[in-house]
Amino acid sequence: MKLLQPQEMVAVSFTLNGKPVSGRCPPRMHLADFLRHVLHMTGTHVGCEHGVCGACTVLVNRRAVRACLLYSVQVQDADIATIEGLEKDGKLSPLQQAFHENFALQCGFCTPGILMSAVDLLSRSEKPDERDVRELLSGHLCRCTGYEAIIAAILDAARGA
Repeated sequence: MKLLQPQEMVAVSFTLNGKPVSGRCPPRMHLADFLRHVLHMTGTHVGCEHGVCGACTVLVNRRAVRACLLYSVQVQDADIATIEGLEKDGKLSPLQQAFHENFALQCGFCTPGILMSAVDLLSRSEKPDERDVRELLSGHLCRCTGYEAIIAAILDAARGA
């Protein structure tokens, strides 16, 4: 068995927002960096790089995960969704529209990760309540303290408002 040298690159392929993508990267490149620097999908933000802040949250096989904690090679052949995949044909998703209507963002740095976690929650729970949304937000840091508007937006989206 040949061991990889640190300078060697590996091929990575997966589905991103419904389209097949591929690229080459060092074996230990995190998914967040691969998305941003190889695929130029800069909507996924990198904050703490320790999985604490939630800014880098994406969906891997429809589940919210921290992209700073996964190596790109770990998502080979997976289905990845990022913030860039939420709007369709130039139209905001109902969740994004609810954020807009509730003024649920300020600086916007945390917003992509929160939106992706909310997509996961709404896909798993028909009627999430405020406690469910607060639990979701416990894994996200928002320095602008916009949590109340974010909670309202996610609950509005859940109600189909």
